[in-house]
Amino acid sequence: MTVKPPASTLMAGALILFVAAAGFCMFAAWGGGPVTTGLVLLICGLAGVSGLGVLVLRGAHVDAAEDWAERLIQALPEPAALAAADGRIEASNAHWRAAMGESPRLPAGGQASALFTAFAAAGRGDGGRTKLSAFGVAREASVSLAAPGRFLVRLPNWSPPVAEAPATTAEPSLLGLDAFAAASPFGAALLEGADPFEATIIEVNPTLAHATGGGQVGQVFGELIEPRSRLEAQGRLARLAPGQPVEVRLAADATRAAHLYLARAGDRWAAYLVDVSGQKQIELQLAQSQKMQAIGQLAGGVAHDFNNLLTAILMQLDALSTRHPVGDPSYEGLNEIRQTSLRAADLVRKLLAFSRKQTVQREILDLGELISEFEVLLRRVLYEDVRLETDYGRNLPLVRADRGQLETAVMNLAVNARDAVRAGGGGAVRIRTARLTAAEAQALGYPDAEGDQALIEVADDGQGIAAEVLDKIFEPFFTTKPVGEGTGLGLATVYGIVKQADGWIAADSAPGEGARFRIFLPVYIPAMIEPAPPPAMPRRSQARDLSGAGRILFVEDEDAVRIVAARLLRARGYEVIEAASGEEALGIAEANAGRIDLMISDVVMPGMQGPDLLKQARVHLGEAPVMFISGYAEAEFSNLLEGERNVSFLPKPIDIKTLAERVKHELQKAS
Repeated sequence: MTVKPPASTLMAGALILFVAAAGFCMFAAWGGGPVTTGLVLLICGLAGVSGLGVLVLRGAHVDAAEDWAERLIQALPEPAALAAADGRIEASNAHWRAAMGESPRLPAGGQASALFTAFAAAGRGDGGRTKLSAFGVAREASVSLAAPGRFLVRLPNWSPPVAEAPATTAEPSLLGLDAFAAASPFGAALLEGADPFEATIIEVNPTLAHATGGGQVGQVFGELIEPRSRLEAQGRLARLAPGQPVEVRLAADATRAAHLYLARAGDRWAAYLVDVSGQKQIELQLAQSQKMQAIGQLAGGVAHDFNNLLTAILMQLDALSTRHPVGDPSYEGLNEIRQTSLRAADLVRKLLAFSRKQTVQREILDLGELISEFEVLLRRVLYEDVRLETDYGRNLPLVRADRGQLETAVMNLAVNARDAVRAGGGGAVRIRTARLTAAEAQALGYPDAEGDQALIEVADDGQGIAAEVLDKIFEPFFTTKPVGEGTGLGLATVYGIVKQADGWIAADSAPGEGARFRIFLPVYIPAMIEPAPPPAMPRRSQARDLSGAGRILFVEDEDAVRIVAARLLRARGYEVIEAASGEEALGIAEANAGRIDLMISDVVMPGMQGPDLLKQARVHLGEAPVMFISGYAEAEFSNLLEGERNVSFLPKPIDIKTLAERVKHELQKAS
């Protein structure tokens, strides 16, 4: 049986032949010529017999050719579009836009792969067939080559709808993933089911499949989410506003976090999964850093005030000791108070080390020599059932740090490792030193490493540290030891020492696998021409006679410290003028201009600070030496003293013997 083409189709074909011939003559008349200008008219056939004739235009008159091609498409009685090889629609008629919408691209997702297969067949001259969804119904589509890289896509069996559907507010249908979602750097999937976590995956892009370690078509979407996280997400889903994400953990790796966005249309869901693991890690690091900084400021402030109290206690003890020498019934009680005060002073030093406000004396140290010399002391600290193993790397660098503080840090780590090993029944503590590149340091836990780094690693064979504890180990007063067996300041002290040395400390542990603490210090690189070191000051012997003469201006806002110190200095022959504030001291200095031999001042005071007092009072003090006393580190205010002369520093807490020695030394040096 032979089917004749519809009359409307034959008329359209005749119209096309006429227009094409007219166009052919017009282009030839313009001087291009059918050969020299490359204008070619191909008639592939008539609709319903062998397909529609298509203009293939090349050469100098491309713009005019494209205009003719668009006019031909507009004349077609069925939906038709001229598409590029990548799916971009370059021209379409009203029927196409009514059936397929106003999208500037061909449908993507599952339909895209079929379209590109049809493009390939049309390019070989075989003609292409596929199916496209128009008005929610799959319809046959015809694909033919129009020009190199250009394809004509038609819906030949299409018939217009009987009546225009009234506009409604119904949710859009989800027919498939578009090209953007299919190639996006975040996960995307199309789900089918009433509950998105119980729905079946019917389409998925490669990113989601890779990120979740699964995500195959036919799989239940909820299986990709960690069970407990899935339950929490289901509970929060009903309370979320449209477009608001819910945070989930992935089943393949519960440590990875992702933001899940869901959009619904009927029983279908579009799910977008954005991996935010890196962002969460940065947020946690920032929160931890801010917390440690806040704790450090609090600890430093408490330590400063406590130092003032300890200074007053120690000075009162000195005064009482002169009246209750050895053999006196009160001597034992006073001695116990002194020992307790010294323990409290050690506790304050640890707090200051954590808050990075401890006085430091940096020097250039050879890392290998430092640890090898310190190894002798470490072996005495470890018990017989704990072995000490050392591994010194090659080409060990120089570092610039405070020797005593660095030894304290290594000692605290070694003692903690010893306790962990003994709790597990014995084993070894290993200390390793090495020189690392920036990449090696980053791989070992120092994310912001720049340049070469010096490594000190202390590891043990203990039971390891639980993950929920690992984030808290550097906080002051946090300890896992029984009550009475630890202050919780060992690792906090290490943290502060390393930070004050411009370094980094990282902990790596897992239950049952021991723990590894790594200290990273910047490598010290000497300048090409090192300045000559200052001449070594001769070590002064401790003065036996602590008495002296001279007028001292003593500035201290803490009454307990100022009153006791002034009284004890007067008892040793000095004339002491007291001032409870910087403003009061400035007035006294002006009234006694040229007659003050030494000024002793606290640094941090209400109102005028110690360095500000010195800058304004220097004109009245002349060349008289100035000694600052403070519970804070000298580095906290040393930049404020730039250009000043005859200035020294004495950290609190101090006793009267130490103060008297320094006073006599400063006065002798100035005379």
